[in-house]
Amino acid sequence: MANDLKFLVVDDFSTMRRIVRNLLKESGFTEADEAEDGVVALHKLRNGSFDFVVSDINMPNMNGFQLLTEIKKDEKLKHIPVLMVTAEARKEDIVMAAQQGAAGYIVKPFTKATLEDKVTLILTKLGLK
Repeated sequence: MANDLKFLVVDDFSTMRRIVRNLLKESGFTEADEAEDGVVALHKLRNGSFDFVVSDINMPNMNGFQLLTEIKKDEKLKHIPVLMVTAEARKEDIVMAAQQGAAGYIVKPFTKATLEDKVTLILTKLGLK
């Protein structure tokens, strides 16, 4: 069941992490953890069990693209879909996210419907929903 999936929400702003978690919860995805940057996220991913990552792009220490690269080159993690989130809708970022293997891309601010639609689309594409 898709609603049993465990999400990792990665963003350097705690308010944004809380908003994303609440939107996921409202969409029926109640299992979610948080990380404030890519370094913490990678540690949690390697030491836990996650099914889906929602990651901001612009963060200190390790940004979303660096995190995505690390996830995709790790045999144990590369199957995990990564939804990239950013405040800037730069075309080159969207292209880079796709080239690096991101499952999707959304621009802040976004609504519950946008997040839910994108997550559902990714899960459907992967046969998880």
